[in-house]
Order: sequence, then structure tokens, then C-alpha cells
Amino acid sequence: MHTDDEFTPKPELRIAVYAFDGATMFHLSVPPMVFGEVTRQHLAVWDTILFNELGADITTDEGYRIGGIHGLEDALGADVIVIASWHSDLRAPSAQLAELLQHAHGNGASVAGLCLGAFPVADSGLLDSRPAVTHWRSLNQFSSRHPGTDVDRTVLYIDHGDVMTSAGTAAAIDACLHLVRSRLGSDAANQVARSLVVAPHRSGGQAQYIDRPVPQVNSLSPISEALDWATQHLDERIDVVDMARAARMSLRSFVRAFKENTGNTPAAWLRERRLDEARRLLELTDLGIDAIASRCGFASPVTLRQNFHAAYATTPSEYRRRFDARRRVGSAV
Repeated sequence: MHTDDEFTPKPELRIAVYAFDGATMFHLSVPPMVFGEVTRQHLAVWDTILFNELGADITTDEGYRIGGIHGLEDALGADVIVIASWHSDLRAPSAQLAELLQHAHGNGASVAGLCLGAFPVADSGLLDSRPAVTHWRSLNQFSSRHPGTDVDRTVLYIDHGDVMTSAGTAAAIDACLHLVRSRLGSDAANQVARSLVVAPHRSGGQAQYIDRPVPQVNSLSPISEALDWATQHLDERIDVVDMARAARMSLRSFVRAFKENTGNTPAAWLRERRLDEARRLLELTDLGIDAIASRCGFASPVTLRQNFHAAYATTPSEYRRRFDARRRVGSAV
């Protein structure tokens, strides 16, 4: 006579997701949702658990109580360990968690730090100065904390095979789908994505979501006059010489003073303002790319596309499709 256990498929991949008090439901749910779909679609048998240092229940940021949390000993046997998010104060990981990550990684487990989860992964010494990414709001803090790590501000995730980090919030879905793709192939990842009604691969990166505030400059300074003048003449083929003339300064003095006041070069500042205006026109108007290039002072649509892609890792057309502010709620996409 057979027992029920004989008919229970053995997990082909064990995944442990770190859970802590104050974590959001979204961050905690993404890995089990994506990886659970692998099993539900009969693509493989993947088992996902939640764990923490004490194996204790947690209360999420939304106030929900979650039980069934495993201890560190269960996570140690996982094939993949995921830090799906992290504390908003960006505290260092506990000695127990850091030791677990190091030990599991040393035994061949893959480690993923999603969103702010990149911080404890890096704090545990697993990146070894390799490129990483995290939520765009915390990129500067990450760079300051790990100056030897090259932070990529454009991508949605970076996978080194043994360690992966991802950009903010919803980029966790992209990273988890990538893990499915790397383990089971593109067909499996596409099937999971279709079932979840998400894109199997999103174009571009988080650079297109980042606000780039214009530095505040003394409104009575010559540099401020030059900034105002340039902003009003973006549709013209102005350059640094023209801006220096508007400030009534020599070119050398203007470039030096501009850098001191804005932290940027005149050419880079002008390019960013042109791109900001291009984004605004893409969001709020139905102007064609040729017209937008002309209004923003780019030599040609090709020049606009090249600069746009270099800055935001996506095309103007794709950006408009995603951020068109004129699109009504509930309209077809």
C-alpha cells in the first residue's frame, strides 16, 4: 500500500525568502507568486518558504500578521535565498543573517537582494565590488556605503549567477522572472509571465522613473541668468558659448563657475534639460518625434533617440507608451 508521501513530488528547487516585521505585503508576495506559478503551471516543482532568525511570526507594514515562518536552519538548505526587501532605515543585517548568507553562498546557493534587499547582501560581503543595483531613491546611500561597488543606475536587475540584485519594488517581478528564465528557459518564463499577466521582459530600466531636480542657484547670479536664458531657448541650437555670453562671462570663467554652482558641466546640464523637455512633450502632447526633437534643440530625431536611450535605457516611443498622461483610466493598452 502506498502512502500519500510517495506521491508528493520532491521539490526540484528550494527557495527561502527573508521575512521581517515591517516588510510590505507586495515585496513578500512577489517571489512566492512567481515561483509558485512555476509549480502551478507544472513546469517544475519549486518550493518557497518564508524565514527569519527566530522562525517567528511577523507583522507587515500594512498591519497583517503572517505565521508559518521558518527558522535559519531551514533556509540554510535552500538553493536560492531571497532578501525581498529591507528595513527603511537601511540597518545592517544581523550577525545571524549575514552568517547565513555567507555560509549558504559558500555552499553553492544563489542569493538575491531585491529592491533595498541589495543592502544586506552587500553588507554581508557577497558582491565583492561587482556591479549592483537597488531602488533609485537609495542609490547614493548604497554608493556611499559600498564605494568599491559599481552602482548601475539604469538596469532593472543584475545577475552574476551566484548573486543578483534588482531595482525598486516592481522590478522584483522582472528579477524573479529572470531567475525562472535562467533555470528553466525562455518558454517557461514566458508561460509564467502570461499566467500572471505581466511582461516577460520589460524594456528599459529604472532611469526613466528617476526625478532629476534642477539645482537651486542664487537667482541674482550670472549663472542663474544663463540657466533662465537657456531654458527659454531650448528649441534653438544653443551651446556653452551662447550660455557664457548670456551670463556676460568669459567661457573659462563661466564653465568654472557653472560647475561650482550646479555640480555639472554646462553641456551636460543643457542635455539634461533638453531631455527633460522631451519627456514632458512625450507625456503631454501628441507631437511626433521629429517635432519634439526640433522643439528640444536636438539636431535630428536620431540624435534625440540616441541621447534618450543613453539616459533612460528606453526609446522615446516606448517611454510615451508607458507614461502618456493623456491616457484615460481604464483605456486599452
